[in-house]
Amino acid sequence: MMAVSQRGALLAFLALLGAGPLLLPEFYVTLLNYIGLYAIVALGLVLLTGVGGLTSFGQAAFVGLGAYTTAYLTTATDLPSWLALVGGSPWLALALGLVGTAAVALLLGALTLRLSGHYLPLGTIAWGISLYFLFGNLEFIGGHTGITGIPALQLAGVEVKSGRAFYYLIWTALLALVWATHNLLDSRAGRAIRALKGGSLMAEAMGVDTARLKIEIFLIAALFACVSGWLYAHLQRFVNPTPFGLGVGIEYLFMAVIGGAASVWGALLGAGVITVLKQWLQDLLPKLLGSSGNFETIVFGVIMVLMLQRARDGLWPLLARLVPVKSGDGQRAAPQGEPLPRRQMPEAGTLLLEVKGATKRFGGLVACNEMQLTVRAGEVLALIGPNGAGKSTMFNLISGVAPLTAGEIVFMGGRIDGMSARAIAQRGMSRSFQHVRLLPTMSVLENAAIGAHMRGSKGVVPAALHLERVEEGRLLAEAARQIERVGLEKQMFEQAGSLALGQQRILEIARALCADPCLLLLDEPAAGLRYLEKQALADLLRRLRAEGMGILLVEHDMDFVMGLADRVVVMEFGQRIAEGLPEEVQRDPAVLEAYLGGVE
Repeated sequence: MMAVSQRGALLAFLALLGAGPLLLPEFYVTLLNYIGLYAIVALGLVLLTGVGGLTSFGQAAFVGLGAYTTAYLTTATDLPSWLALVGGSPWLALALGLVGTAAVALLLGALTLRLSGHYLPLGTIAWGISLYFLFGNLEFIGGHTGITGIPALQLAGVEVKSGRAFYYLIWTALLALVWATHNLLDSRAGRAIRALKGGSLMAEAMGVDTARLKIEIFLIAALFACVSGWLYAHLQRFVNPTPFGLGVGIEYLFMAVIGGAASVWGALLGAGVITVLKQWLQDLLPKLLGSSGNFETIVFGVIMVLMLQRARDGLWPLLARLVPVKSGDGQRAAPQGEPLPRRQMPEAGTLLLEVKGATKRFGGLVACNEMQLTVRAGEVLALIGPNGAGKSTMFNLISGVAPLTAGEIVFMGGRIDGMSARAIAQRGMSRSFQHVRLLPTMSVLENAAIGAHMRGSKGVVPAALHLERVEEGRLLAEAARQIERVGLEKQMFEQAGSLALGQQRILEIARALCADPCLLLLDEPAAGLRYLEKQALADLLRRLRAEGMGILLVEHDMDFVMGLADRVVVMEFGQRIAEGLPEEVQRDPAVLEAYLGGVE
């Protein structure tokens, strides 16, 4: 099948949108208006749920906040003095609605986003129901009867009253938000958002403030819903609580998931499919089964279950495969940009890390007991021992993933025990993981660029407005340099999930190097590598050591360790039983008896 260009497909879509009100009957224009309104909410859920991994059933409540704010402010005749200037102006009501929605979202987000697992969606259900009943029980906004007489919008002195005129306003707003969301996801902040779904552990270790980022995307999704509610109120000229209940919130989530929860354009597709499907069922089923009963709801539910079974990633990826679109980039070249500032490396021999009496207990199990070790600049220290010795626990204690039970950890002259993984990473420590933690659907380049997150500063607003391109170019160029440094330049634009396990481990090293660390923690970096790949890795680590970087290495491959390490620390049952030069450790009777004979 012949592929079409991205620009050609976009221009064709915009041409059809523009011609819609000129060619279609009033009924279909009205249907497209509702699809646009629903798609705005679904777009926020794509960012929040599909990309960020935070499930919310309560977005309809934020739609209600936007609708009721403008309905009340534009119809009330006895507004308090501090609101009098806003009264009667839909545009000022929009601004105040966004501010109010942001305040409510920040409060609910602070309470809800601390939850995890199934507790998070249950929490969103709870406040979604609460806000719905609040709308119906407040007499000053009409209770269950609602508010009528909402004025029409005015643009340049012209009233926007008809559905055909409103169509262009709705779809202009939707396309602007699509553009902003696409920009956001194609940025430093967007990579951090995608990292949330892959697990906060890796993101925090790369310097991402995951708690703040969750609040930000929750806030963005709420503001999108508010805009939809404001448009809905002035399109309908009447509001009551019915469109803002839990059932509608579930439908919004269906739209995002069915369209393609991780696809920006999937929000439009999902809103269109579900809106048209519901209308079709409401028209057809009463003719077949009679007007009594809610058969359309039953059939709709069955169809949704079947769609979720057959297309778990949504309909947009299926459509993309059926109608391939050329990116138009041709042969892609490695990004180029001005080098990022580098940290000043400590002089060789400088004490970087000192672990003093580190103890970690899990109930009655002592995973680390009075551990002592030091790492200096320009040195490779190997931490060895069989599975269960406590090596990875020691890594997690040093990098801030797990708290100490007792003892001290000093890095770059200051205590870091008790600090977050993000704060430790900002001081110049970076790491890989025993079990590879990559984002498989993102490219090798993007995965590596996550490591450079701390070296940028532009947040979600500049990203959404496309104002961070210079910084973004520098971050990607840094990622490209580190990818070339570790020998993965040929795979730079491939999906990380398509790499062999050994290559994925090498990519984790490239990601860690993007953070410009002075201390590098590597957890079994040679696992899965072939002989020549191990030699190349060893050469890379020697070059890093020569540059003054300190390296703490956990590894099971004794030939690799003994040919590379300057010193070796040996653990047994969470305790240090030997330390010294590689040749000394190899001759130690306790090590020979307890470890080397059993190490794979």
